[in-house]
Amino acid sequence: MKKCHIKWLLLRQSHDRIYARLMAKGGISLDSKKLEALAAAAELGSFTHAAQQLGYTQSGLTHMMNSLEREIGFPVLVRDRRGVRLTPAGQRIFPMVQQCLAANQALAREILLVNSHQEDTIRIASYASIAMHWLPELIEQFRRQHEGVGIDVQMGSVQEVYRWVKEGRVDMAFASRQETSTLDWTPLKPDPLLAILPRGFDTGGAASLDVRRLEGQEFLMPSLGFHLDIMRALDRCGVTPVIRDTQVSDTVIISMVEHGLGISILSRLVLKGRSDNVLALPLDPPAVRELGIATLPRRELRPIVRRFISFTVDTVDKL
Repeated sequence: MKKCHIKWLLLRQSHDRIYARLMAKGGISLDSKKLEALAAAAELGSFTHAAQQLGYTQSGLTHMMNSLEREIGFPVLVRDRRGVRLTPAGQRIFPMVQQCLAANQALAREILLVNSHQEDTIRIASYASIAMHWLPELIEQFRRQHEGVGIDVQMGSVQEVYRWVKEGRVDMAFASRQETSTLDWTPLKPDPLLAILPRGFDTGGAASLDVRRLEGQEFLMPSLGFHLDIMRALDRCGVTPVIRDTQVSDTVIISMVEHGLGISILSRLVLKGRSDNVLALPLDPPAVRELGIATLPRRELRPIVRRFISFTVDTVDKL
């Protein structure tokens, strides 16, 4: 026990000396270009591919990595015939490298907004269904009260809109709530999930579909992350249909169901205003996805963004 204690003291003293030397030199100041090159090499597993992506020569990128490793004091990449990969120490710091790059990108975007006099532009990410049925009315009414405010809308999948908020590419995401997300959440409206069935499907005259009837059925799983909301409803009931993953739009899913190629689940908002030759029945037990707004912590939002969120909360029930 005494030897272990002495060893721990020696390690602590060594760490303190290294830290003191770094601080005496003003700490570590890392070139973001080198961090960007490290991220590309680690993600692509190749200096050649990373150099091509970033517009460097391979020898130039290799020199940058050697310089980075000298600056931080330990190797971050293993080079061998299979390519490059992170060392254990590299794996330890890599999440922080990614955070640093994301912060730099967010800062650059904000500087661009200020210099282009677009600081009053609200950047929104959204599902296609919300962008179609909610946002036009919300934006029109908000602009009546706030003339000159620009609003940019980008559509994306569940994973994309949440990631764009984290990266600072957008101010908010209109989306369905994901329990695993750590972003701030403003609830807006429940959006019931409906079973999408061919016209000839035997419902037994019921006004809803027992989720257990999906067991063993050919099930067309919507893409763009919709499966996250659907699987919660299926897992809750312990139901396992024969899932056929798709990479098509909701419109194509409906057409495939119409032609008897399977059944599916979509939300009421997705089906709003449509008149397809399919049955759309509520699930039993009922299942909903909670729609709302995901953001960074509210204290970090610009005043105009906070006003748009408050306006949406007060208005959405009228849509």
